Amino acid sequence: MPVVNRPNSVAVGTIVWLASEVMFFAGLFAIYFSLRSMAPEIWAEQTEKLNISFSLMNTTVLVLSSVTCQFGVFAAERLQPRRTGWAPSKWGVIEWFWLTYAMGAFFVVGQVYEYAVLTSEWVTLNSDAYGSAFYLTTGFHGLHVTIGLIAFVIMIGRMYALKHFTHRDASSMIAVSYYWHFVDVVWIGLFLVIYVLK
Repeated sequence: MPVVNRPNSVAVGTIVWLASEVMFFAGLFAIYFSLRSMAPEIWAEQTEKLNISFSLMNTTVLVLSSVTCQFGVFAAERLQPRRTGWAPSKWGVIEWFWLTYAMGAFFVVGQVYEYAVLTSEWVTLNSDAYGSAFYLTTGFHGLHVTIGLIAFVIMIGRMYALKHFTHRDASSMIAVSYYWHFVDVVWIGLFLVIYVLK
């Protein structure tokens, strides 16, 4: 009897869901550009308050977390849930995912700090069109990062509970990585639009 190779349902479901998320963030980008076109003088004034070097550092940490997440995927594909030595080359999914989690948490804390600084400079959600656009776009992204962090904790918890790590378990880890890479790519777009594009 011939073997039928069907695509992994978890991976397919994740990709379909992420496609809908692309449309959601496209809407946020459209809101941002629409408000910006109607109030360019407010944008010119408020963007001067952004700390671009701090945000670049925070962005770098988030982008590098995609690298550590991918090393976790490589370990999952080797069916290696735990480390076999202290060197990073011998780390398993758990160690790489904990590192990814720490980097993602660093990003969220950095974003909260940036919000606190901007609020002290009277850039708030209801201060003007810029404040609304800034907090709406970055806030929803921050929410998605937080959801990703929760997913990492769930996956790590599952790995601690598993007696045997299988290809099916690896598929779940890979699906989480798809989500995390998506969140990182969206942030690169947001960073370029909000902090770099003048």
